[in-house]
Amino acid sequence: MSNHVNKRNKNSKMSKTMLMASGIFVIILIGLILIIVIDHTSGKSYSVEEMPNYTQIKGEYQAEGLKYEKQPHLGDSQAKVKVVEFADFKCPACKKWKEANMQRFISEFVDSGKVELFFINYAFIDRDSILAASAGEAIAKQDNDKFWEFYDVLYGHQGDESKIWATESFLLDLVKENINGIDYSLFEKDLKEHTYMLDVKEDYKTAGHYGVNGTPQFMVNGKLLPDSSYEGLANAINEQLEATASSPQ
Repeated sequence: MSNHVNKRNKNSKMSKTMLMASGIFVIILIGLILIIVIDHTSGKSYSVEEMPNYTQIKGEYQAEGLKYEKQPHLGDSQAKVKVVEFADFKCPACKKWKEANMQRFISEFVDSGKVELFFINYAFIDRDSILAASAGEAIAKQDNDKFWEFYDVLYGHQGDESKIWATESFLLDLVKENINGIDYSLFEKDLKEHTYMLDVKEDYKTAGHYGVNGTPQFMVNGKLLPDSSYEGLANAINEQLEATASSPQ
C-alpha cells in the first residue's frame, strides 16, 4: 500500500513538473510571437526590442526653450507670429488635420507672411514613431524644403496606428521612391546609425515641458492652445497679429 502511494505521488510530481514546463514553454512562445513584427513591405521580421526606445537614447539635451532654429519651418522668418505644430507621424488625427487644414493654413497665414510655421516631433504612440521622427530629422538636416515633402508623403502612406509599420526598410523605400534631390546614401546612414535620435528625444521632452500631452497640438507665440481646431488656431493667430499691430514700434 505504501509503495503504491509513493509511486502515485512520484507520478503526480512528474506530471506537475511536465505541466509547468509546458506552461513555461507556451508563455515563452507567446512572448516571442508578440515581440516579432512583420514588415509587409519587405517581408523582413523585426523584433520590437530592436526598435528605438527613449530610455536607450543617451546624451545631453535641453528641454527648456523652443529652439526654433533647429526645427523644420515654413514661411517668412520675419513673421510676427510663430506657430508650432507638435505631431506624431503615426497619429491619425495629425493626418486628418493635415488633409483638412494644411493647405488652407499655408495659403491664409504662411504665404501671406503673417506666420512662420515650425514642426516639432512629439513621437509618443510607439517605437516606430521615434524612428519615423528621426527620418524626418535626417531629411530636414539636409534640406528644409525636402522635409515638407517627406511630411506630405509619410502622412499619405500612414499605416494602422495599432501596428508597427514605420520600420527602417519601409522608411528607406518610401524616401528612395518619393523624395528626390537629397543625398540618399547619407540619409540611409543617418537612419541606420540613429544619428538624430537625440534630437527626437529632445523634441519629445521639450514638448512635455510645455504641457503637450497629445497630437496634434499647436502653440502660438509660445502659448499652447487648448484644442487643435482650425478656428481656435486662426483666432489665436489673429489675436497676436492685432496685439503686435497695436503695440508701439
